[in-house]
Amino acid sequence: QVQLVESGGGLVQPGGSLRLSCAASGSIFTRRSMGWYRQAPGKQRELVAVIANDGSTNYADSVKGRFTISRDSAKNTVYLQMNSLETDDTAVYYCNFVPALGGVWGQGTQVTVSS
Repeated sequence: QVQLVESGGGLVQPGGSLRLSCAASGSIFTRRSMGWYRQAPGKQRELVAVIANDGSTNYADSVKGRFTISRDSAKNTVYLQMNSLETDDTAVYYCNFVPALGGVWGQGTQVTVSS
């Protein structure tokens, strides 16, 4: 059973930065694309960043140029570097495969952008 554990969230002012981490229990990254998702209050969960097996990346338009997804296969960890944070980035952030697997959602990590 794969387990994904997110960390690194917190409270940050607009314009600030955070780096999120997603640690997996098994060596899965080399076989599957991984993504960061977020869910803001009252909104549906959305995919914001993807890293494929070959290391290529894709981003939602709302975060392009500000967020960077990366992967350390040796550590079974996926990262999301978030810069120039905006109040609209406030959400619970989750990692999962792409497409997502329903049985492996973690608890997420809260990111709050506020002055």
